[in-house]
Amino acid sequence: MLDISGFDLNAIDAAFIEYPYPTLAQLRRDDPVHHNADGSVFLTRHDDCLATYRSRDMLSDKTEAFGAKFGECPLKVHHTTSLIFNDPPYHTTVRKLIAGAFTPRKLAEMERLIEGIVDRLLDRVEDLGELDLIADFAMMLPTEIISFMLGVPDDYRAELRGYSIAILGALDPVVPPERMAAGNKAVEDFGAILSELIDHRRANPDSAGEGEVLEALIFGEHDGRRLTQEELVQNCIFLLNAGHETTTSLVGNSIGLFLDHPDQHRRLLDDPALIGSAVEECLRVESPLQIGNRLAAENIALPSGHMVPKGTYIHTSIAAANRDPEVFEDPDTFDIARKPNPHIAFITGIHVCLGASLARMEGKIALGRFIERFPNLAATGPRERLGLARFRGYTSLPIRVS
Repeated sequence: MLDISGFDLNAIDAAFIEYPYPTLAQLRRDDPVHHNADGSVFLTRHDDCLATYRSRDMLSDKTEAFGAKFGECPLKVHHTTSLIFNDPPYHTTVRKLIAGAFTPRKLAEMERLIEGIVDRLLDRVEDLGELDLIADFAMMLPTEIISFMLGVPDDYRAELRGYSIAILGALDPVVPPERMAAGNKAVEDFGAILSELIDHRRANPDSAGEGEVLEALIFGEHDGRRLTQEELVQNCIFLLNAGHETTTSLVGNSIGLFLDHPDQHRRLLDDPALIGSAVEECLRVESPLQIGNRLAAENIALPSGHMVPKGTYIHTSIAAANRDPEVFEDPDTFDIARKPNPHIAFITGIHVCLGASLARMEGKIALGRFIERFPNLAATGPRERLGLARFRGYTSLPIRVS
């Protein structure tokens, strides 16, 4: 039995990041509303996390918290302007404006685009034979997709994952000074590129390519309100972050799971119609987003019977909730036909992931075609984990395909 008496989310180590699930299981069983040294709480039960996301008495606005964490800097500007860390009425307005970029017509355009991108990347994978799945496929997929969505020229595309990791890395509970500096520089550098792209599209509204959403963001209105230049820049950075690292990790984590579970790999090969439920199970077992946050605006009674006082900063463990035995039978078993599968990888409530439909589409096309085209997968070296607590993925996953 693990000793969790001294557990503090703000002082986790590399071992927890590498494989957090035994510790999370112990917390979920013995201390489901765990109090950290700074007064925040860490929730690990599915029902408690679900209630937190659905409650209108939970706030996402992090202006005060990020002011204390970041000070006055580009990271604070970004995270307090983008959609995810805001509440109504600003959140409602910005979400409706961004939603114009995810209409059924746009998603249909994106499906054709994604199929073409995946097939081209798979041609390259076939030529390589041996590759690093992350660098040579999983990372390149969202880079191409988001570049089309935002109209990013080829010259800048190689920088996108670096920008995303640097900005998201600053959201971890503990952030070293060098990571903070890298995050600020990424916001400045990518923001400058986006500002130029926005100015160009505003002056040339009819020159957008297939799948591009920048025009919809620039000219879209809600109740007569358009996004300002600063809001456009920061929410385009948000779209990069929301879609890049999570898609890379969905693909990388999924292939990693199939390498570890050859019986499920064979099952999918024998029944390709399982690809939809397989993607959902990969999202549950190895959620790209591991931790969410809320602030209690009122005293909150949780389903587990605990009371969270007003003003408490809450960390929700998506990873632990998605393996809760009260909700999932044999929760540590990877079962690509699992139904029902009420995971919360995309959050829920008013902050449910705006790009969930796009992410599922990307996952089904990319993984379905990859596994169909390369039925034989083998690891050729050790994997390297992304060294973040909030996001789970790989920086390297060497494989051989045929």
